Amino acid sequence: MLQVHTLKPAKGAKHSVKKIGRGNASGHGNYSGRGGKGQTARSGGSRGLRLKGFRRLMQSTPKLRGFNSQYSKPAEVYLNDLEVNYNSGDTVDFASLVEKGIIKASAESAKILNTGNLTKKFIISGVNATKSAVEKIKAAGGEVK
Repeated sequence: MLQVHTLKPAKGAKHSVKKIGRGNASGHGNYSGRGGKGQTARSGGSRGLRLKGFRRLMQSTPKLRGFNSQYSKPAEVYLNDLEVNYNSGDTVDFASLVEKGIIKASAESAKILNTGNLTKKFIISGVNATKSAVEKIKAAGGEVK
């Protein structure tokens, strides 16, 4: 029978109070969960701007005269790479460069640089090239579209 002296709160409705300031053995002694002295011990005390995860990016960005992003540069492809990885008469495009592992799949664009000698003829399409690289490709009998 329900009587005043038998009333109890529902299970899980009541929580025990965290006992602080009762010694280090309690786990909440010494500073009683309020940290150290000074600014951090005061109400509203904080330690300024903390961009978690962006710290490395913020610190690596130059602060004066602008900067060139490391992500905006095209991937570099050398004439030696084409000589080794392609056969004469092959078409060189962005997809084939990624497929052969000459550039990473995350690259946004590619540019052929005049480094090395070229004896095979290639058809270059959809890839930028320096003027001197275009001259060498055409001299070997290839074409640039």
